[in-house]
This record gives sequence, structure tokens and C-alpha cells, in this order.
Amino acid sequence: MTANEVTQAIRGRLIVSCQATAGEVFHDPHLMARFAAAAVAGGAAGIRANGTADIRAIRGITSVPIIGIHKVQHHDGRLLITPSFESAKALVDAGADMVALDCTARGQRLGALDRIRQIREGLKVPVLADVAEVAEAIAAAQAGADFVLSTLRGYTEETNHVQDFDPNFIRDLVRASSVPVIAEGRISSPDQARRAVAAGALAVIVGTAITRPSDITRSFSAAIESEYLRRNDVSHAIGIDLGGTQTKYGVVRSDGTLLFKSTLETPAQSGARAVLENLKRVGESATRRAKDAGYDPIAIGVATAGWVDARTGRVVYATGNLPGWTGARIGEELSAISGLPVAVENDANALAVGEKQFGAAKSFEHFVCVTLGTGLGGGCYVAGALNRGAHSIANQVGHIPIVSDGLLCSCGAQGCLEPYVNASALIRYAGSSYTSTAQVIEAANSGEEIAREAVQTLARHLARGCAAVVALLDPQALILGGGLTENNPLLISVLNDEMAKLVRPWTNRELRVMASELGYYGGVLGAAALAFERAFDPKRGRQNSSQTTVRVG
Repeated sequence: MTANEVTQAIRGRLIVSCQATAGEVFHDPHLMARFAAAAVAGGAAGIRANGTADIRAIRGITSVPIIGIHKVQHHDGRLLITPSFESAKALVDAGADMVALDCTARGQRLGALDRIRQIREGLKVPVLADVAEVAEAIAAAQAGADFVLSTLRGYTEETNHVQDFDPNFIRDLVRASSVPVIAEGRISSPDQARRAVAAGALAVIVGTAITRPSDITRSFSAAIESEYLRRNDVSHAIGIDLGGTQTKYGVVRSDGTLLFKSTLETPAQSGARAVLENLKRVGESATRRAKDAGYDPIAIGVATAGWVDARTGRVVYATGNLPGWTGARIGEELSAISGLPVAVENDANALAVGEKQFGAAKSFEHFVCVTLGTGLGGGCYVAGALNRGAHSIANQVGHIPIVSDGLLCSCGAQGCLEPYVNASALIRYAGSSYTSTAQVIEAANSGEEIAREAVQTLARHLARGCAAVVALLDPQALILGGGLTENNPLLISVLNDEMAKLVRPWTNRELRVMASELGYYGGVLGAAALAFERAFDPKRGRQNSSQTTVRVG
């Protein structure tokens, strides 16, 4: 087949990788052929297969295009895909219509680019380049590769931090490559396959999620067992809620019981290193106190101001509420001193997780949490999953612009929602009679008119920002947490009334506006909920459990 014929055959279609390694139940050419037949019957437009025996058996039962590969263990101890012209020729002789080979930086050092030219000229078949980075794809295309594949993203030394399918990488490949891109690697669901096509992929290759029953079973088994253990096996975690003013922390039982709690001041204006060192001391103190009380924490969770890459525990962006906090490696440093898994998340996202696990949102699939304190944070669940966004900086409710050329915000812009609804704003609205938000709220509850008007003013501003979020996401509930919501029923009441004026259609939405059920230590409970999720994550295995080996290609 020519490259154009292959393109026409697989455009917008699924290719199934039918492979089994030595020692697996299905490591047999005839069984692989049956898998391929089932895949084709289900709509697959092509097959990817390893080794001449499997390819010969598969070619005997189908005429769809076959991508041939030959995996061998190189002398450096690592697998290499199609290491020689001779191995490529054997694949074609067995019935492969095209050949794929490792064109990562390592593969290129081992002669992959010259091998592309040899295969194309000597065998007259299309050549596919398995890559992990954009530069590798460009080099392979320039060397004559007919297609580039994202197969090895996450499996090289340079990219081993990548653990999940990333459609943005597919988009980057498509933009940079002069030849068609086929998405492959860590694609485990139809939605991810759809997102690969949406990112510009010509076709999608799926393997483990379709053709490895043991791995499929293991994923279901691990998910079920870990959730059962999380809900029924009594365990404990440290929860830390790092705010711009205070750091709250405690030990939480797996049923959501807060066993002890404490609060101290956050040295926010002393710089990022001082905040991080303080956070480490809090972690050590909480862990020591837990063990002294007979609890053995299995993980630490941190809810922090700023936005976080939850995979690494690094702060990707923070405003002036915590100066210099962008780039802080919270997860890495706390894990190093504690020896425990550490989950780190934006504070409002953490509250949302806490509400989902322990609080008011147990029955909701779509809801928004808003935290009101030194700043304003947002956490959103969409279709039952926490929304983090493409770059881990979603849910910036506090930075929705509401006033043209308005007040200066902690992010550096003017007119954002946050400076109109944070703690400083409430005191400002109340005038010089009050020195703290607690005083204003207490006075409002006692009927003092200036304090009541201050709360109402803040609620009206908040309604404008929240109306935009509701119009966009159509949640079932809007849940308010943080210091400004404590003992503040007037805020909830006015917010609900103002939202009814701003959101259309209001009655159809049946939106519930409510205060967090988790209270003042909601961030601590949310951080602990994240810690339990990390400790019982079926992708990582339970703490101290054996790990599953991931196969490539």
C-alpha cells in the first residue's frame, strides 16, 4: 500500500494494537488473530501487531492494513522497536503493509533516521515514526517518515513525567509535523479517542484498553477494591489548608471525622521559602501529633491558595496574596520529609472534593464551590469530575472582570470580582466602625444596619460573578465556604435573591445556593479527601502495594 492508500483507509478510524508479551495468557499467534478478527468486526480499520508470527496469523484472517513492529531488547537493557532493516523486511514479508520504528531521541541515536530511508527505498512501504516529543517528529518527517505517532510519549527518560493522555500534545504534533499524525499511547476511553481526533489526529490506535483482558480486569478490580477500602477500612490522613492569612490543619478519619484541628498564622509576606518551611513544620507537627494519639496517617493533603499541577504538586500560578508562591514544589518537599504520598490542590478545588466526599455535594454531579476569605477561589465539578482545565488553572471565579477599570486585584488586573467580595472589601463596606470580618458579620446578625448593608453590598457583587459561572456551567448547586460564610445567613439569602434577578431562566435551573456543610475547617477536610484519593488511587496502587508494569507500543 502507498501512504495515500493508507491515509484513505484509516482516516478518522480506529486502529487496534493486538499484542501480548511472553508469559501472558494470550501470547499465541492464533489467539492474536482472533483478537484482530474481533477488532475488525467491531469497526477497526487497521491492526498494529508485533513480530512475524502474529502478523502472518493476522494477515490470514483480514485484509485491513497492518502496522508491523518488531520489539527487541537492546544491549542497554531497554526495548527498541524495529531496530534494523532486516527486521523490517521480515515484517513486510510476513504481511505487514507498513512498518513502525522507534524515532525518539534514543532511537535516532541508534540509527532510526537512516533506517527510515532504507525501509522506504528498499521495501517500498510506508514508514511510521513512534515519537515522544515534537522535535523528534519533525526530524523523522524530514528523514522521510510518512506518519508520526505519539506512541512513546511518557515512556522515555525525557517524558516519563507524563502519565496520562494529553490531547494538547497531539495538537502540538499536528501543528509542527509536515506528515499526518496518528494518536497512540495511554488512550483508555472512547472520550480520549474522540479528543485525539478533535486535536487533529488522522486516526487513533488503542491497545491495552481493548486487547488486554488482564489489564482491563485489573483496572476494574483496583478501582472497586480501592473505593471499598477507602470507604470501609478505617484510615487516617493529614489535611492542611494553606490560606493567605491562616494555615489550618488536622487529622481526618476516612469517614470524614475531624479528630483534631489547629490553626496558625501564614507568614505570607515573608516569601515563598518561609511559607514552604512553615508548611513543612505543620506537616511534621500534625504527623507527630497523630502518631502520639495512636493514628498512623497514610497520606498528606494540602489545599493551597494558587493553582496547582495536581500530578506533581507544584504551584503553577499564584497571585499576590502569596508573593512568590508560583513554582513552589509543595508535593516534592513534603513527601521528602514525611515519606508519605502527598496530594496538593487549589484550595477551592479541595473544598469541592471535600463537599463531594463528606459534605453537601454527595448527590450532585454538577456543582460549584466558592471560597470567600483573603481572596476568592472557585472549584467546579462537571459531570461528576473535578474540572482542573487544560493547564491546571481553571475555575478562576475571583478573576472574572465585573467593573471596567475598577479596583486593583491581587492578580495585577483591574476590576476583577475578588477585590469586591473578599475580607478587605467587607470591612471597607462597613466603614471604620469594625476591625474584622467577624465583627461585621456578628453586627449584621444583630441587626445593625451599616453591617447589614455591608454584607448585602458584598452579596450583590458576588451574585454578578456567580451568575456568569452559572450561565456557563448550569450547576445543580452553588456552595459557599471560607471565613466570610461562617454564621452569615444574610449573605446566602441576599445572594440567592440577587442570582434570581440575574440568571435566566432561573426557575428551570432549580439551583440550590447553600453554605458548605464542612464549616470553618472545610479546606482541611477537602485536603484530607484528596489525600485519601491519592493513597487509594488505583492507578498508583494502594500504599505499599505492588505496582503494575505498563507496556509500550
